[in-house]
Amino acid sequence: MKQETALNILKSGENVFITGSAGTGKTYLLNQFITYLKERKIYPTIVASTGIAASHLQGQTLHSFFALGIRDSVDEYYIDSLLDKKYLVDRFKKLDILIIDEVSMISPEIFSSMDSILQAFKASKMPFGGVQVIISGDFFQLPPVSREPKEKRFAWQSPSWKDLDLKTCYLNEKYRQDDDVLIQILDEIRSGVVSDATHEIFKQRFNKDLGEGSTPTKLYTHNIDIDKINAQELDKLPGETVCFNHTAKGTQGNIEKIFKASLVLENLELKKDAVVIFIKNDPEKGYLNGTTGIVTGFSKSDSMPIVQMSSGASVTLERDEWSLENSSGKKTATVTQVPLRLAWAMTIHKSQGMTLDAAEIDLSKAFEVGQGYVALSRLKNIEGLKLLGINDIALRVDPLILKIDDRIQDASKRASDEISTISKDELKSTFESYIKSLGGLSNQSQIEAQSKKLKEGNTSYNDMLANHEVTKGLIQYSDTIEELAEKRGVTQSTIMKHLAILVEHDKDLNLDKFKPGAEIYERISHSVQKLKKENDPEALSATGTLKMKPIFMDLNEEVSYDLIRASMLFIK
Repeated sequence: MKQETALNILKSGENVFITGSAGTGKTYLLNQFITYLKERKIYPTIVASTGIAASHLQGQTLHSFFALGIRDSVDEYYIDSLLDKKYLVDRFKKLDILIIDEVSMISPEIFSSMDSILQAFKASKMPFGGVQVIISGDFFQLPPVSREPKEKRFAWQSPSWKDLDLKTCYLNEKYRQDDDVLIQILDEIRSGVVSDATHEIFKQRFNKDLGEGSTPTKLYTHNIDIDKINAQELDKLPGETVCFNHTAKGTQGNIEKIFKASLVLENLELKKDAVVIFIKNDPEKGYLNGTTGIVTGFSKSDSMPIVQMSSGASVTLERDEWSLENSSGKKTATVTQVPLRLAWAMTIHKSQGMTLDAAEIDLSKAFEVGQGYVALSRLKNIEGLKLLGINDIALRVDPLILKIDDRIQDASKRASDEISTISKDELKSTFESYIKSLGGLSNQSQIEAQSKKLKEGNTSYNDMLANHEVTKGLIQYSDTIEELAEKRGVTQSTIMKHLAILVEHDKDLNLDKFKPGAEIYERISHSVQKLKKENDPEALSATGTLKMKPIFMDLNEEVSYDLIRASMLFIK
């Protein structure tokens, strides 16, 4: 199926399963659909089986979103406990569209758990509580991690999968590979029969010299100490190390989620001649997530790295942004950092979803079906492969997937044939009805205005409200300052500033639930009165208010700034 056909099926409001071999643009298609929705002020929820996969679509892990913790399955008692959580009630109330990526790594137990939780929160026996579900992934790639063998290991084996009545979109146009030889190899692996000719090609690529100017990334099957290898390689280079530290906005918890869900580093160390990999897409500057290169120097103006890419072109990097959004499209946390990592070595697991110009791949210790397929399909062509080793398991795929693949392709053909019989006018009407059913924009001028806001990074429903008024609207749903900051997506100190403004404008605003305990409050109140009486100019701000630091020091640094700020809301 072509991407255009698949996008039309998505825009019709159907439950959809998007699949296809590596490099057919599944993630690209999803991003097109997500942009289409956001331009109409509809904000889908995006989850994935792993943080790395989620980061490709700016989503989050499904365990986090569904409050599963370390569970794979849930019972009615656990679901009842979730129903008592106000923040989950609010979260699932807003959920209309659920996008699930990298489904190959989701077990049937987890898939059924998501279904059960949504049915409970939506008070509906419809599959997934009536939410539109879009699933993406390739079952030929890495399967779910399991400590013990299971009879059923794939999401499609869950009864919930069948209940969804999914339209299947099997993409078949290759966008990553530009080499018929590599495409043939990957197709053979998917067929379960690897020819003698392919084995001969592997022999030719064994320890193959990729030539000068090539910057291959080493891919390993096991989670060896990749960072240590990269650090050792960096140490071998002469010259001064240049450090790039991240900056962040938002609560600590949300900031940590960004780091767990992406490849961005808190601290990046580089030297001239370091082998690097780009971890963001910027087509205008000529690089994509997975492009490799070599640091050739640093700019004179701001010491930013200059990277020569494998294509030969050079680019001076700028800091990029990783963000976490809530269900309304509001950014709850942002991390800013140079979009690079050292790339002498990487695990196959972390490479999933990337496109590599060149790679040294060691499959001699492959232990899971799909590992060889995932590793080889990262490459654009066979000339970028240096094979360090291979075993029999590396080229295997799960026999059960081989058995059902024809059925999946047949289902895709039926879906394609069905939509091809619908006229353009009927399709347009269907698209508009779908958007209206979700409360989205249908006026073209409004859509264009929203699209402009999207490009400017200003997409929240709350944009027209003053920041402190947005905070005010969440007070009734939060029992603590920490919870309010989490819901608002800002730091606790920012919440304190908002509350101070609100108290100043609304003397009747009741914030008693945020008042610190009596003992702490009395200590802080006593310190404030004492310092005010002393009237030390050094302890006062330009406006004559008492600074926080003198109070902190007077309390022997034993009471946090957040508690001091909270108490100041009540001290007259």
